[in-house]
This record gives sequence, structure tokens and C-alpha cells, in this order.
Amino acid sequence: RELRRDSSLLQTLQAHLRSYAAAVAYPPHQVFLGSLYPDELHHQAKPWFQVQEGGERRGPHGEIMPEEEFYGWLKICDLFDLLWLEEEFSRQVGHRLKEHPYITQTDLERLGAGLPYSRIEAAVQGEGQARPLYLAGGRLIGCMHRAHEEDPTLEAGVLLENLACKATATMALRTLLGEEGIDPHTIGYVLNSGEEAVGDRYQRGGGNLAKAIAEMSGCLGASGVDIKGFCCGPLHALTIAGSLVRAQVFPQVAVVAGCSLAKLGMKFRGHLQHDQPVLEDVLAGMAVLVGEDDGYSPVIRFDSLGHHPVQAGSSQQAIYERLVAEPLQRLQMRFCDIDKYATELHNPEITEPAGSGNVPLLNYRVIGGLAALRQEITPADLPRFVERHGMPGFAPTQGHIASAVPFLGHAVDRMRQGKMERVFFLAKGSLFLGRMTQMADGCSFMLERNRGVG
Repeated sequence: RELRRDSSLLQTLQAHLRSYAAAVAYPPHQVFLGSLYPDELHHQAKPWFQVQEGGERRGPHGEIMPEEEFYGWLKICDLFDLLWLEEEFSRQVGHRLKEHPYITQTDLERLGAGLPYSRIEAAVQGEGQARPLYLAGGRLIGCMHRAHEEDPTLEAGVLLENLACKATATMALRTLLGEEGIDPHTIGYVLNSGEEAVGDRYQRGGGNLAKAIAEMSGCLGASGVDIKGFCCGPLHALTIAGSLVRAQVFPQVAVVAGCSLAKLGMKFRGHLQHDQPVLEDVLAGMAVLVGEDDGYSPVIRFDSLGHHPVQAGSSQQAIYERLVAEPLQRLQMRFCDIDKYATELHNPEITEPAGSGNVPLLNYRVIGGLAALRQEITPADLPRFVERHGMPGFAPTQGHIASAVPFLGHAVDRMRQGKMERVFFLAKGSLFLGRMTQMADGCSFMLERNRGVG
């Protein structure tokens, strides 16, 4: 859209793209993958994007996949032959994907041999029916077709967004099951909390990506459904998953969330104005397994659940009163009894140049302000409260992905090691985006170290 308005942007934009090595080395990405703890960002020299080398592709919580391999993975996840890849590119990618621990022989067969460049070029130069796919250097390597001549919800760009959401969530779930040694056949239910609304013009958002993700992850005994809640989606889904397990409906429920392709590079103008790399250059997905108490993994305290009722109003203070202050009062706990608060963890190096400020810092100041109002800390203690109970933002700015859940892996690790007692997870949602209501949304819960009595 922006390039159609101003074609001269293309050269400037390409000059501000990072290499894969720089994206891997980027400290916030290493935090997202679990190789660094969030508080370690306090000791990293700024700007963080000056780090150009170091770091590992794979961390304790996942991997950062190169663009070339991701194109191949998209093709594998496309069951309708809507995505075409050029034959030489397909061959190169196939060799690389053979080495991936969670790519199977069946996957490689789905990748196929590709098509001649002439067919890709002809499809792109046709009557606008196919969207071109490029590598960062400008090389045409494939195209995405639409699935219907007239239906705008089956246009190539929309289908690519949906396919990217499916692919990233599937790889996250495969990684989780593989790393934890879990048999996919033991998963009874999958909840997808991504933002994409899958369907056609008659059922625009009625589709079920959860079952599509379960299918690609080998969870053949699973059913599932999508949970929609904008940025609140993952926490709503985790709460529902925990409830299903607690009610003994399913012994294990997987909660997944794929990327939001539409937000890729969304704040690029602010980055160009500050002559920095376009940092919204990654797609993120996540997967969490909620199961019965094993006496080892942390537990959701169901008496801690916070929600944002219609009558609460949409002011920041009203939201945090409902999501934090009231649950703590119910638990007879003080604000400082919580080790960490995980809320919107947007990376400030992405949001500040675009004029959105340091979102996590602002939220932690509101939480600390509530503690001060209750005279649990003094106003002078606020900076120390923020540093101790908050954390720097490190998540890709893909709405639902950044809302609290990126800290979940860190919390699980530390609680299993006996290094952390309690974390409060809270998310807010902007329901006005659907133009159906002006209300906000929110939900929260406390995760607690397992005492080994379950």
C-alpha cells in the first residue's frame, strides 16, 4: 500500500533491512528465545540493534528461522497448492529443511520440486491474480494465488496472512512437543488464539485454524477451536484451557498463537525517520501445553483470575484495579508478594521511534502507582518497584504475541528451578478495532510455583 503511494520508498526501505545474522544476534530476540533473561537487557548497551553478531539460532524456548526456510515451510503448510515456489529455490530450501529436527519426510514431499521461473513470472504479470514473493534482496522466488475470483476474503494477500499464522503456530507446537518429548496423540484439544479471522465472504471469521494446526502437528486425536480476543486472546485461551483440564474434560490442552503478518514492518516510517533498521522484521508464534498437575510444573491459581466486566469502564486505572488490585485483595496478598508482573511486553526500540512510547514501562508505573495508593510502597519507591517487579519489553510487536505470554517460558523455567514463586500475567485488549464497541477488554491470572502436593 505504501509503495503504491510512493515507489521511491522501496530503495530506502531495502537499505534499512537487517541481515538474518543481525536478527539472530539482536538481544530482545535472544530474550524471546530464552537464551537471555529479560532483566539482562538492563545491562545491554543501547541501542540494542547495534549488536550485529553472536547469539544462537535455537534457544531454550524455540528458534528464529531464516526467511528462505520459512518460505519452504509455508509451502509445506499449503494444502491447496496456492503458493508456488520456483524450482531452483525449492531445491535449495529442500536441502536446508532436511536438517531441521521437526521437518519430516512427508513435509519434504509436500514441498515438491517447484515450478519453472517462467511460470512464476507469468502468474505475477497476469491480471493481478497472484502476489509476488521475494527474498530480501529482491529476487522473485514464488507467488501466492487467490482462491476465488471475486471473494475478497480469499484474495491472495489475506490467504498468505492466514497461512503464515498457521505455519508459525504449527512450528511452535511441533517444537514444544518435540522438546518436551510429548506424544502428539495425547493432545485432546487445541485452542488457537491468533488474530487472523479465517473464512470466506459468507463466514468471514468462522474458520477453525486450531484444527488445521493440530493436523499439521500430528495431533490426530485432537479437536479444537479458535479463541478471539485481540491482545487478550492468549490469556483468555490459557484460562479456558486450564478450566477444561481442571474439569477433567481433557487431560492436556495445547494453546497456540501464530504470527500477525499484517503487522510486519507496520511502524517502518518511524524507524526510517530515525535512520535505524526496520525492526518489525520477524514473525512470532507461540505454543503452551496446559496439563494435569504433575507435582513439578507451575500451576494456575484459579482463585486469582481477574476479568474486566462491562461496568468497569476503560480507564487505565479501572482496568488495572480489576486485573491486579482486586485479585490480590482476594488472595490477601500485597503487590510486592508477586515476583514479576507480565503485561504488554512490546519492545520499546520498535515503539518509541513510532511515537508509541515505552509501553511496558508505562504499564509498570500504573501498577506501582496502585501499590502506592494502597500505601504498600511510597511514591519514592516507585522506580525500584518498576525495576524489581517489571521487566524491559522484548517481544515482537504483533499484538496478541506481545501480551504477557513471552515471559511464560522464563517463569516456568525459574519456578521449576525453585528460583521464583509467583508471576501475575495480565493482558488488555482494544475491542474498538472491530467497530462494534468502544469498550476495552482484559484478563489476568497468577502462576505459582508447584509445591509438589498435586
